[in-house]
Amino acid sequence: MNYEPNLIARTLKSNRTYTLVALIPDPQVDRYWQAPKSGIEKAEAELSQYGVVVEQLIFDPYSVDSFLAKAAEVSSLHPDGIILAPIFHKEVLSFFKEWQDQQIPYVLFNTQIPEAPSLSYIGQDSYRSGLLAAKLLHYGIAQPATVLVAHVGEDISNSAHLIEKEKGFRDYFVHNNAADGYEVIQQTFDDPKNASFVHQIFEVKEKSPNLKGIFVTNSKAFELAFYLEKFGWEHVRLIGYDLLPQNLDYLGKGIINFLINQNPFGQGYWGIQQLSDFLIFKKDASPIKYLPLDIITKENLEFYLDV
Repeated sequence: MNYEPNLIARTLKSNRTYTLVALIPDPQVDRYWQAPKSGIEKAEAELSQYGVVVEQLIFDPYSVDSFLAKAAEVSSLHPDGIILAPIFHKEVLSFFKEWQDQQIPYVLFNTQIPEAPSLSYIGQDSYRSGLLAAKLLHYGIAQPATVLVAHVGEDISNSAHLIEKEKGFRDYFVHNNAADGYEVIQQTFDDPKNASFVHQIFEVKEKSPNLKGIFVTNSKAFELAFYLEKFGWEHVRLIGYDLLPQNLDYLGKGIINFLINQNPFGQGYWGIQQLSDFLIFKKDASPIKYLPLDIITKENLEFYLDV
């Protein structure tokens, strides 16, 4: 008779609770993570009428041991679904296998790991965002020039998304016949709290007197912007990520030229929505949900502050 069940009505009648676990870095340690945390909380509030409950497990984004302990706690809870930012690539792989064996669907956000059999990935295409950053610098800098890929306070060997950003950045210059006029260098900077951070900046500037552009691969462009302003290096164009208050301050001053918005709020929000659609409404989840690569300048910033 071509009958189709009303999934919403069926869900309300069952009174079942769906317990999801969000494994996310501590926003008290790195403010970037407050936005996806808020997105997760908004999605939970909207879906609470359907029995969705999200338990947050918070780990230190600079401590592998903290991540391992919280990931093990996730497994012990046997939730209906998991959302996580897998920033420790090597360490998370064994948990993927464990959750797969337990038949627990999980969604990744912020960091894409192609070999992971996740339900879905929510975030940007890291490689294309690197291409975009290179194009922005290329348009604004006359050759010959040195451009720097700066990884700030990260374990680059264990950060797949940052490696992809750098690869995209380098490939742009190769594929657009610009490699001859531009030297692309890389520096993995220590934690900005360390005295060595300042020494590394001066070392790069001393070794590369023709430095004209910097691409910061994470949300910490403001850490370099502080010194560009302090030492009068405003001629060095600076591109980074994310609408953190510190970044916005330097964007307004013109020290940061462009920010690429990764929509971290949407990453958390859509991750919970994807899990809920799959578990409650029996919808097929899209394996990848790429979010837009928004280019933010001081001229259009006001249109993105509430996004």
